Amino acid sequence: MISIDVTMLMHMINMVVLMFVLNAILYKPVLGILEKRAQKIESLNGDVAQFEQDARQRQAELDKKMREASNKAKKALDGARAQAQAAGAEKLAVIRKETDGVKEKQLADLKAQVEIARKDLQLNTAGFAQAMAGKILGRSLDA
Repeated sequence: MISIDVTMLMHMINMVVLMFVLNAILYKPVLGILEKRAQKIESLNGDVAQFEQDARQRQAELDKKMREASNKAKKALDGARAQAQAAGAEKLAVIRKETDGVKEKQLADLKAQVEIARKDLQLNTAGFAQAMAGKILGRSLDA
């Protein structure tokens, strides 16, 4: 059975003193450390959020610059392609003109040769006909 006497009072005083001592020595420092840790974690989370926002902003700027550079390169490529096509068309026109001139010259030369051959054949037609008739008949047709 429990008896209330001086030892009970001493135990109660001891418990109260122990509670104040433990509170002052153990609980308050640990709670202070936990609170500082929570503040530091909160601060670090804020820094991380700021860094992530900065990274997203820099990525957006980089993407914008890449699009601008790509568009600029495409325009330059299209301009160079157009210039090359124009230069090619000019060279092709010059080559066609030259080949047309050469073709006309060769055609004129060929026509001249055909005309000369025709005149030569017309002049020698009678002689050829007489020679062929002589070969066919097997005798000479000189009269």
